[in-house]
Amino acid sequence: MAKITTTYKGDMLFETPLGNHTLVTDVPAAMGGEDRAPTPPQIFVASLSTCVAAMVTNYCQNNDICVEGLTVDVDFEKTDSPTRLTDLKITINMPKADYLDREKAIRRVAEHCPVHETIIAVESMEIAMVANGNGKK
Repeated sequence: MAKITTTYKGDMLFETPLGNHTLVTDVPAAMGGEDRAPTPPQIFVASLSTCVAAMVTNYCQNNDICVEGLTVDVDFEKTDSPTRLTDLKITINMPKADYLDREKAIRRVAEHCPVHETIIAVESMEIAMVANGNGKK
């Protein structure tokens, strides 16, 4: 099983090594964040838009469909009780492409990006705790 580890660096800033890269994450101001890095929900949405963009770009390049200027927008709402993102809407913009005869195929490719597939298929998520100290700050 693959594993990614996030480490608290102090002052509500977090660091996550990802291969040869490091992702720094802040939290919203209401939680003590200072807008020094993206928040977890922003990274989540960016992961979805990037995954869709990569899958669509790969498909289009393999089928001689122009991807110049391609963008993927993800609109969403944030709700409370419980706090979560809802009503995600993905819009693929391909301003220079002639794709109408392949639109259904492009949609299917977008729907099968790993992040989208995970969101719609996740059945459970386990949270475990490991105590390594005496519980003091």
